[in-house]
Amino acid sequence: MAGGVKAAPGQGDGEVRVNAPAGALRGYREDGLQVFKGVPYARPPVGEYRWRPPAPMPIWSGVRDATRFGPACPQPPSRPGSLYAPALPGQHEDCLTLNIWTPEAARRAPVFVYLHGGALNTGGGAEPMLDGAALARRGLVVVTLNYRLAVLGYLAHPALSAESPQGVSGNYGLLDQIAALRWVRDNISAFGGDPDAVTVAGESAGALSVLYLLASPLARGLFHRAVAQSAYLISHPALSRAECGEPPAEEIGERLVHALGARDLDALRALDAHTLTRAAAEAGYAPLGTVDGRVLPRQLLDVFERGEQAPVPVLAGFNSGEVRSLRFLLPPPPADSGAYEAAVRRGYGDLAEDFLRLYPAADGEEGRLAALRDALYGWTADRLGRACAAVGQDAWLYLFDHGYAAASERGLHGFHAAEIPYVFGTAARTTPLWPRIPDREEERRLSRALGDYWAAFAWDGRPAADGQPRWPAYAEHPGGRWLRVAAAPTPVVDPLPGHFALHDTLVRRRRRAGDTPWNWNIGCAAPPLAGTSETP
Repeated sequence: MAGGVKAAPGQGDGEVRVNAPAGALRGYREDGLQVFKGVPYARPPVGEYRWRPPAPMPIWSGVRDATRFGPACPQPPSRPGSLYAPALPGQHEDCLTLNIWTPEAARRAPVFVYLHGGALNTGGGAEPMLDGAALARRGLVVVTLNYRLAVLGYLAHPALSAESPQGVSGNYGLLDQIAALRWVRDNISAFGGDPDAVTVAGESAGALSVLYLLASPLARGLFHRAVAQSAYLISHPALSRAECGEPPAEEIGERLVHALGARDLDALRALDAHTLTRAAAEAGYAPLGTVDGRVLPRQLLDVFERGEQAPVPVLAGFNSGEVRSLRFLLPPPPADSGAYEAAVRRGYGDLAEDFLRLYPAADGEEGRLAALRDALYGWTADRLGRACAAVGQDAWLYLFDHGYAAASERGLHGFHAAEIPYVFGTAARTTPLWPRIPDREEERRLSRALGDYWAAFAWDGRPAADGQPRWPAYAEHPGGRWLRVAAAPTPVVDPLPGHFALHDTLVRRRRRAGDTPWNWNIGCAAPPLAGTSETP
């Protein structure tokens, strides 16, 4: 077999072995694919390794079984009634593993590395909806992985920084992702993959992670294309100073340790991982990357505005109903339309009329859902398109606006993450509370189209699908070209005229003021806006 993969002697047609630089592995065949699960890419981050950068995994002896998923990172429970509660094969700190689906005849095939979402709090690479088989049958080597989550993955603290030779802390989950990409670079040829054609992709927190990887010097050269589905380009805490209205990340960590009643790091490391993770979530800890000057050199938006991101083509987009399944992000509703308009005028000043024109009080909750959608997800996609165009890189943007009966009946048209089972071809493998996708030809046709577009992008950086419209590059029109995905894909120019420009102006004002985050504080939740006019 190509790529170092061969049938396991005496094991029958169902098993295969690979001799990778990391060590020998035993996987299995499945409908023309070879599958390897639970492959360790770094040392388990337990005991003394908790809150340390991932260490290389020693080459193992013998043949390691790779026929079962590894456990996910310990994580807090999902919100009650969440559509996104994943089905995972247990949880354990020994979680730094990845999974590989590869065509049997693969020879230097493009590699598609997918990062799961879950607000950096939940999820895992074994989620059934992320099964890589359908994409692998398009000629890709597909990789999913676990990385450290929640307090285990993103805690910053002065004592942790003091332990670090670089004087930094936090970002451990991001460092795990970088370690996994290094493992792919060093080992994926043995599975028939091309280490010089790696696409990194993700949705929601996975897409935020893609932004981190685009911005991080430590990830440079480890991937060659990027896919960001429903990314959110928000402000982040800096390590040891207040920035953009965010307290220092180390201070956030100190507050958490005090809230947990731990004496020192040894006491914190002695806590059971599940107890620690749950207690941190109950104390209000919300994981985010840390701007530490090393792993993340500066605010993400500053990186993209300076053109310092990785010089790779980007496919990015958002969904028309992003916040319909995330209503907990909305601020409390105003008492009436008068209260709504008054709150907007207080928060937006001279921008209030533009805001009320786009999101009028008469629209009620629909307007508030649209405003937060556009501020978090739509503006981010458009900003990525403009950032790529500014440095001569291709960008391909989409708006997923597809609905079906089970979703619409629950008010979830085009909801957050709704595109994932279409891309992966896993409509029958969604989570228990997911609105069931009908088994109809029109749905299968759309899934084939999206899978083809994504796979083609992984092949050569240009999304294309047989029998479907040409996907125009963002820079082909001054207003930005997009692909609107409804019943079928359709090229459009700027799907929401004026919406992204308004939020861009708002972010610029907040950045200039320096004391206000740009994230969920939109509409009625917006604090008074500094300044009364835009300046260069």
